Amino acid sequence: MNQSSNHHKTGERPQAENILMNLRVLIVAEHASAKFGGEAALPWHYYRILRQRGIPTWLVVHERTRTELQALFPEDKNITYIPDTTWHRLLHRLSSLLPSRLSGFTLGLIMRMMTQLAQRSIVRHIVQEKKINIIHQPIPVSPKEPSMIFGMGVPVIIGPMNGGMDYPPVFQQMQSPIVNFTLALGRKFSSLMNKLIPGKQQAALLIVANKRTRRALPQGVCKQVIELVENGVDLSVWKSCTSTRKAQSSITRYIFVGRLINWKAVDLLLLAFKHVSSQASVTLTIIGDGVERRNLEQQAQELDLLGTEVYQPGKVCFLGWLSQEECSSQLEQSDVLVLPSLLECGGAVVLEAMAKGLPVIATNWGGPADYLDASCGILVEPLSREIFIENLANAMLKLARSPEEREAMGKVGQNKVIQFFDWEVKVDYMIKVYQQVIANHIAESQNRLTDGAGSVIDERNEILATKKSLY
Repeated sequence: MNQSSNHHKTGERPQAENILMNLRVLIVAEHASAKFGGEAALPWHYYRILRQRGIPTWLVVHERTRTELQALFPEDKNITYIPDTTWHRLLHRLSSLLPSRLSGFTLGLIMRMMTQLAQRSIVRHIVQEKKINIIHQPIPVSPKEPSMIFGMGVPVIIGPMNGGMDYPPVFQQMQSPIVNFTLALGRKFSSLMNKLIPGKQQAALLIVANKRTRRALPQGVCKQVIELVENGVDLSVWKSCTSTRKAQSSITRYIFVGRLINWKAVDLLLLAFKHVSSQASVTLTIIGDGVERRNLEQQAQELDLLGTEVYQPGKVCFLGWLSQEECSSQLEQSDVLVLPSLLECGGAVVLEAMAKGLPVIATNWGGPADYLDASCGILVEPLSREIFIENLANAMLKLARSPEEREAMGKVGQNKVIQFFDWEVKVDYMIKVYQQVIANHIAESQNRLTDGAGSVIDERNEILATKKSLY
């Protein structure tokens, strides 16, 4: 199976009554949240769309997202919450003291294993009581991380996963030696961990976002693997409004959306923007928050770039964290998204900008390269720090000087999102995957019964033959 060859138009989406099999889906995840962003949004999208279509679906998640989910799905009896324990809270506080990548695969991993351990008995009970016939574990997206969701009596699908990422070679020094050591150690022992905790060995199907992630799978896991990009776009939120953009002034409005952490490389974006602002009428809006915000604002101040309001010519404005709706509105007022990340596995914001009709400038490394090509954006090679800044600035200047090219790229990108990355289309495809996995499971079960019955008959005939020879 592959995503591009199995898509059909949204208008042809199968209704619940036409589904060939009686799907009863259980989604198991650490979180399901639109507010948390990142991978937490994936199970939320699967759950909401399957429920909207009338497909019986249940969800088991940690209670950190209870308030949000209860507001979105009031009186929903199909969501079960794992309690937040004292150990969870302690590990969460300790993990905040570590670099984000280090905490993710050390204390964060322990927290997720604790959640999955608590989920096991609940999942087994729901499978039996609600007659579940497929379990889907969309997150965590790490290909190396073991899964405790196994031995449930029904097939389990894990993914889409996305990982196996490292910094570009010339930027390796951005990661501390202790993170490098711990990461290498974790990768080395990932195969052993997945043997001891065999969820990925016993899964019916593993889904990966790309070949990089496929290569990162530990040895000995399930051999049934297909590719499907994990991210998608909710077109009901990320609608395009090209008329707003056309009505803007001659200033080219760049925008960055994301966490303000070191590997997002916003410091390099500021240096590139400084060069661009001396040659064209441009502005830069930065949406997001994080540990690097104060340093970045200080850098912008030192470069004489810090603005006091949005869309000041030659200035940068930091807006902090915004809701999805507010981000959508800001993208609508912008001309180009710039994402210079150096360690981006996914990059859902690229798809969201494309859905709004924006061209995208991004690093040719990791997730953005799965979505972008020359028809809808510009990918900048991370060859060295100096060359990267220079080429990033050149790409920004190129689009600043060509509104027609921006518009053409935006239209191509938008069509690409509608065709391949609309969440409704992605769920269409996932339903087909569910059906195929269930069909395979039924066929295998029948074969085992047939083989077992055949063995009994053979044994009976052998006994009869022995008796005849005795008489």
